[in-house]
Amino acid sequence: MAIDQYGDAVLEGLSIRSLPKVSLHDHLDGAVRPGTIIELADDLDLEVPEQEADALGEWIADKSDSGSLVEYLKTFDLTTSVMQTREGLTRIAREFVEDLAADGVIYGEVRWAPEQHLGRGLSLDDVVEAVQEGIEEGEDAAESAGHDIRVGQLITAMRHTDRSLEIAKLAVQWRERGAVGFDIAGPEDGFPASKHKAAFDYLASQFFPVTVHAGEAAGLDSIRGALIDGRALRLGHGVRIAEDLEVVSRAGEDVLVQFGDLARWVRDREIPLELSPSSNLQTGAIAAWGENLEDHPFDLLYQLGFSVTVNVDNRTMSSTSLTRELALLAQTFEYGLDDLEAFQLNAAAAAFLPTEEREELIELIADGFER
Repeated sequence: MAIDQYGDAVLEGLSIRSLPKVSLHDHLDGAVRPGTIIELADDLDLEVPEQEADALGEWIADKSDSGSLVEYLKTFDLTTSVMQTREGLTRIAREFVEDLAADGVIYGEVRWAPEQHLGRGLSLDDVVEAVQEGIEEGEDAAESAGHDIRVGQLITAMRHTDRSLEIAKLAVQWRERGAVGFDIAGPEDGFPASKHKAAFDYLASQFFPVTVHAGEAAGLDSIRGALIDGRALRLGHGVRIAEDLEVVSRAGEDVLVQFGDLARWVRDREIPLELSPSSNLQTGAIAAWGENLEDHPFDLLYQLGFSVTVNVDNRTMSSTSLTRELALLAQTFEYGLDDLEAFQLNAAAAAFLPTEEREELIELIADGFER
């Protein structure tokens, strides 16, 4: 199967881009168009390392391909620098939704940390309002172009700061105005979910959905903390849950695997894994298994019945799209349309939406794949 220059591929006679998709793990500050960075930086009198969009995109992707989450996160200094004004935030959110629609996404959740966008005098409410305005503009533009899409905000706190309770309260305040869930992000190793107990206790008291970055730069203890301390309904990445699996024997395509208690709990409870294949390679999240996509434990987790979903993490940093991630997986593991549909159905079932709306989303995906 050939993947074209736009990351698309034809699978069983259908363009992967044309298929309906759900995007659950997609960072706003990791999806800023390089051309937009250049234009906004010029308006703000900021320096950028490259003045042409293609060259800047290549620079960002190169810096991101470090094998370290800490180094990977440094590229966000550039994108967040142009996300400090109402106009910039609204434009970037609008373009984010437009890019999702062009990718075939019909439901998306955008995660971002309001506390990182206060450098030019905006308040927390100001920045959330600006992003929501951009999301709604993007949804309207997509509808005018014949594509229905809905995008909800995952209000995110930075795990290495002390504002998580404040951000949790902000998220709940916006729950009827665009916020659908809460997340903690940033450097994972050394900053466990337990440090944010007050925030997670508050969110639980408000019955507000939580996903937690875990099992990316840190291992099983991080995942355990996300589930126990964070009461996470989904695991952001979660790829290192495979460390709790022991391959006992292989006989052709048959693999005998011994489950640890944590892995069995995540599998049996159908706790969704927000896997991001290209990003997991860039950050070294799968270093224990190898350096190439065929080494990613994605297929093992899928075959063992984990609730796997496919995500981009950061479109700009990984020079990717959801279409491209699905195409790469199909190419690497010889997946067919039924497999790609299963990933989308898992994501739809995991969306932070009411049951009725999740069921409607599932029907849209099933109908789209059937057509």
